[in-house]
Amino acid sequence: MTAAPSPSCDRITELTTEQLRARLPEALQIYVTAMNYPPATAQQRAPMWSAHMLRAGWRCIGAFSDHDELIGIGYGYLGAPGQWWHEQVRRGLLSSGGDADSWLDDYFELTELHVYPGSQGVGLGEEILRRLLSGAQGGKVLLSTPEGPTRAWKLYRRVGFADVLRNYRFTGDPRPFAVLGRPLPLESR
Repeated sequence: MTAAPSPSCDRITELTTEQLRARLPEALQIYVTAMNYPPATAQQRAPMWSAHMLRAGWRCIGAFSDHDELIGIGYGYLGAPGQWWHEQVRRGLLSSGGDADSWLDDYFELTELHVYPGSQGVGLGEEILRRLLSGAQGGKVLLSTPEGPTRAWKLYRRVGFADVLRNYRFTGDPRPFAVLGRPLPLESR
């Protein structure tokens, strides 16, 4: 396992599918570290992230240290029926009496947003989020995040995300998650 990169950010930029593929091991290391998943999770997720890059409306933002190390990553795409996350959330909303039809129509799925722990707390996650959503398609944005008081929760609340579904357990992860959403576009700071 490699050490986490230095926390200083030199640039934040949109990445093409080719650029993310070339840095996929770095991106997955951020994901595994930030989510506190076992290291083998990176190998399991690589094919999924590669498949996501082919979806309609996909876009990605990366943050790089002054040594050109990837220290933050965010990506998403247009959500649609038949996609795993869409169907999981639909099932949860229907079973809880939520409004699946209005939330799951015309939305951008914020699939991943992760910053190395040593680089958190300085606004990097919010900057990645704002840049990612500034060009996102869809009338709203939806995401899921583990329940609990985290920096991610504070960020999502600060930029206006509201509860869509709480304490939901996705297939394959025993932790409770919240699904949060808000209209697009984001307001300027």
